[in-house]
Amino acid sequence: MKAPGMYFILLSLFLLPPLVNDQQDILTLESAIEMALQNNERSLAAEGLVNAAQARVTRARAYFMPSITATGVYTRRPFEVRRTFENTEIVVQSYNALSGVVALNLILFDSHSIPTFRGAVASRTAEQYASAETKRRLAFEVGNAYLLTLGVERLLEASRHRYDYAKQAFDAAKARYSAGLVGVNDVTRAELEYATAEMGITQAQGQVETTYLQLGNLLDEPNITEKKLEIPGFLLQAAEERTLELEQLVGEAQNRRLDLNSLRYQAQARHALVLEPTLKWFPSLSLTGAYRYTNEAGLTGRNTNWNAGLTMTWALFDGFSRNGEYGEQKSLAYLADLDVRAAMRQVDLEVRDALVSLTNQRASLKQANIANEVAKRNAKEIAELYRQGLATALQVADANVNLFEAEVTLVRERYGLAIAYLNLEAALGLDPFGKEPLL
Repeated sequence: MKAPGMYFILLSLFLLPPLVNDQQDILTLESAIEMALQNNERSLAAEGLVNAAQARVTRARAYFMPSITATGVYTRRPFEVRRTFENTEIVVQSYNALSGVVALNLILFDSHSIPTFRGAVASRTAEQYASAETKRRLAFEVGNAYLLTLGVERLLEASRHRYDYAKQAFDAAKARYSAGLVGVNDVTRAELEYATAEMGITQAQGQVETTYLQLGNLLDEPNITEKKLEIPGFLLQAAEERTLELEQLVGEAQNRRLDLNSLRYQAQARHALVLEPTLKWFPSLSLTGAYRYTNEAGLTGRNTNWNAGLTMTWALFDGFSRNGEYGEQKSLAYLADLDVRAAMRQVDLEVRDALVSLTNQRASLKQANIANEVAKRNAKEIAELYRQGLATALQVADANVNLFEAEVTLVRERYGLAIAYLNLEAALGLDPFGKEPLL
C-alpha cells in the first residue's frame, strides 16, 4: 500500500535548497560508493585476501602435479686420472668434470591430500563471500555518511530559516520601538534571538564541513567539498509502505547474506579437514625417475643414464598423532557449525529489528511533519499578531524557536527513516539500492 503524502514529505526535504548550477560537480550515491570501492583500503585489502586464498588453492593443487628438478655441476680438479682397460685408455677423473641430472617425482596416490585440496577450495569460496561482504558493508557505510551529510546540510538550511525569521522580527521590533509602540525589552529579546540564530548558522556550517571531511576520508577524495550531493532515488522507496511477509524475508536473508554464506563455506572447509588425519592410515604411492649426463664415462663407457621406480610409503605407527589431529579437526568443525547457527539466529534478529525500526521511523516522520506544519502556522500567526500589536517579542521569539526545533526534528526523522531503510536492506543481504550483490 502506497502513501502519496510520504513522497511529498521526502521530496520537500530535499527541494528546499536552491537549484544548483548545471556546471557544478554533482556527486551521486552510486558514484560515491564506486569511489570508495576503488580507493578505500578495506576494499583493496578484501581483494588481496581473495588473491591469497586463490594462491593457497594453487599450492594445494600443486600436490597432484609432478615435480621436475634439474641439477648441473661443474668440477675443476688439480689432476687427471686415466686407466687402461683391455688396451683402451679410460678417463676416470678429468680436469673439468660436467654432470647434470633431471629428476621427476609424481605422487600417484596419497589419499590425505584430497581433503586438503577440497578444504582449500572451500576456504577460497568463503574468502570470496567475505570479501564481497566487506565491500557491501563499506557501501552501506558510505550510504550512511552520505545521508548524514545531506541531513546536516538540511539542518544548515533550517538554521538559515531561523536566522531570516529572527532578522525580520528584530527589524520589526526596532521599527516599533522607534515608533514608541513597544518597550526596549522587545528589542532586547529580538536581538538576543537574532544573535542566537546567527551563532546557530556558524555551528551548523562547522558540522557540514566536518561531515564532508568524514565522507571524503571514506572515499579517499580530498576535494569532496567542491562537489554537491545529489538526492538518492531510493529515498522514495523508503517512503513506500508495503506489506512484508516477515518469515519470507528472514528465509531469503538467511540464504542471501554473504557473511552467512562465508561461514557456511568455512564450516565446509573444516569438515573436509576432518577426513585428512584418518586417510593418513592408507599408504601413499609415488613414481620417481631420473636422467643423468656426465662427461666422465668411466668404466661403463656411457655418458648418459636413466632410472625409474615406484615408492610406497606406509606410516604404520606415529605415536597416535593422527588420533589427536582427528579429534582437533572434529572439534573445530563443530565450532564452525555453531558459528553458522549463531549467525542464522543473528540474521533473524537483525531483520526483525530492522522492520520494527522502519515502522517506528515512518510513524515518527508523520508526527514530525504534522508538528512542523503546526509550528509554521503558529510562527506565521504570531508574526502577524505582533505586527498588529497583539503579541509580544517574547512570543515571536518562542514561535521562531519552536519552528526551528520542529524543522530540526523533521530533518532528523527523515534521516532516521533513510537510515532505517538502509539497515533493512543491509539485514536482508542487499546492497543500498535493493539489489543482490555480486561476488
